[in-house]
Formats: sequence, structure tokens, C-alpha cells
Amino acid sequence: MIPELHIGRDGAAAAEVPWGDVQQGSSKSLKFILLGLALFAVVILFASSNDRLSRFVEGVVASWTADPVETAKAAKKQAIAKLITETETDSIVPTAEGADAVARNALLPVSTLPVEAARPFLMPTISLAQATNAQRCLTQAIYYEAATESDAGKAAVAQVILNRMKHPAYPNTVCGVIYQGSSRPGCQFSFACDGSMRRPPVPALWRRSAEIARAALTGHVEVSVGMATHYHANYVLPRWAPKLTKIEQIGAHIFYRWPGSWGKPGAFSDAYAGAEWIPAFSQLYQGSAAAVEALPGEAIAVEGVPAPRDPTDHRADNDVGGRVDVTKGWVPNIPDPTQSKSRFDSLTSQQGAAATPEIQPGT
Repeated sequence: MIPELHIGRDGAAAAEVPWGDVQQGSSKSLKFILLGLALFAVVILFASSNDRLSRFVEGVVASWTADPVETAKAAKKQAIAKLITETETDSIVPTAEGADAVARNALLPVSTLPVEAARPFLMPTISLAQATNAQRCLTQAIYYEAATESDAGKAAVAQVILNRMKHPAYPNTVCGVIYQGSSRPGCQFSFACDGSMRRPPVPALWRRSAEIARAALTGHVEVSVGMATHYHANYVLPRWAPKLTKIEQIGAHIFYRWPGSWGKPGAFSDAYAGAEWIPAFSQLYQGSAAAVEALPGEAIAVEGVPAPRDPTDHRADNDVGGRVDVTKGWVPNIPDPTQSKSRFDSLTSQQGAAATPEIQPGT
């Protein structure tokens, strides 16, 4: 068969491929396609009995039909979820402590972007009990986290709590944010599960913490920390610190916000839920032999074994005076030292007046 000649654009003669050769080439291509489909079918059949390969095949097939925009959104959600988990758990074992942490924290760059202030929060009109609990929880957090810090440092801690309350990654109440994770190791605020609240508060510092809390719940905004949702002491370097955006250091505390759009004001859109409650001490994490290292001279409470008795406690076993008997359903709470002191002074003055006999002239 003689091929037909055609003149190309450059004037050269070109031979057109005979139709029979085209059919032969198409036949070979079809064979390769059928062979590929057959091999793919074999892979799928084999994958059905192999979980790892099955997941791989499913991922490949899904990638052929996936919407790129939805895929990007899903990847972003997974990254955010991973970061949340890291900030909740990786803080248990810091990367560095002490002088090493101070030096390495100083090397972390501070964001050069403008600090965007949070919107003021005004506690809505709710029941007196709910409002009292919110005030108490925030006072506890400010006192036990920043009692010896400046007023700005105290207000910054309060601002972090209120920022979290309005962010979708956290509970939507003041007490909910503060006591999040307090029933397990690695709670969000260390004082809620490390025994700090067993220390009686210093009245003057407690009063100031209460004033800072009251101001925060009635619209005060600590502008210096912007939309910060995290902080830590400068003598500790958590594993998550380099992954967040460093904003400011006030006193011993370094403040951070979420990176990207999650740290912008638009992300803080959750409404206040208004169900405030303070968990009982018995519901807080108490530590265990596996999770807590004993301090010199202190014993660790092991589950199922009663803690050693305080050698200075000389009361009888059936004497619960001055102690809270949780078996009766009573809920322990931290007394307000300002109220306790005034009540104590009132009682002692009355007792003193009654116990002192009147001295008659001439006796």
C-alpha cells in the first residue's frame, strides 16, 4: 500500500500514516488500558484484605473526585485540631526550664503585626449565684496565677480567660474556661489541679485580684495582650510556644495568640453561655504516684490508699470539726478572706465583751 503524500506548512512532503497502522496503534493502547484496569482491580481485591493498603487506595480514589477547596478546608481543620491538642497536652513536659528556658524564650521573636484589642465583655444580667461564681472563679485564677504580678499582669491573665471564653476552641463560661481539664493531668490553668488552692490566700492580694476580676467583667480591656489565648511563665518553655504568635511579656508571663485568622478578632464570636459553676475539690485532679513527683518530706496519695495522717493533727478520727466531711454531700469552696476576716473580728469582739467582767470602782 502506497501512502499518500501531503505538503506540510514548511513545503516538505510528509507521509500520512496508513489507516491500518492507526488501527494497530489504537489496539495496542486499548490493550495497555485494559491491562491497567485489570491490575487496578487486582490491587483493589488485595486491598480489601489489607487495611493499610485499603486506606491508601481509598485516599487515591478520593483525591480524583475531591473538591480542592473542601480538601484545603479539611486540612486546615485537622491542623487546628492538632495544634489545640498540642497546647492542651504538650505543656505537661516543657521543652526547657529555669535559666535555659528564660534564655530560649527571649530568642522567640515577637510579632511585628499590630496588636488588635479585644471587645469589652459585660457580664449579662443572670442569677446572683451565677454572677458570684463567675466573679469567684476569675478572682481565683488571677490570684493563684498572678497574685504577685503588677495590675497589668493580673488584668492580662483575666483578658486571656475572657478571650478564651469567646473563642470556639474553649468553653463559653468563665468558670468553664478556668477549670477546663481540671479533672486530669495537664489542666489548662495549673492552679486548678496542682494543690495551689490549699494555700490560704493573702487578704490584701485577694482583694486586689477581686477588684481586677470585677473590672474585667464590667468592660475593662487589657489592650497590651490583644487577642491572647495563651501565656506561660518565662522560666518554662512549653513545646507549643514556637507554634503560636508571641505578643508581649508582662512581668514573668509571656502572652501568645493563635496564628493566622484564628487569632484575629473575627474568630472570637461565640456567645456567653451563662452557666457558671465551681467544681468541688474532690472533682479536681489530685495527682498519682505515676504522674506527680513527691517533694522532699511529702508523700504521694495513691488511689485506693488513704493519705498519711498529718502528724500535727491530734484530733480524734471521728472529729470532723474544722474539716469538710465530703461524705455528707457538702461542697468545699474557698472562703473570701475579706468576708471571713470581718466575720471573725465581729465574733471575737462580741466574745471579748461577754467574757470580760465589769470592774466595779474600788475593787
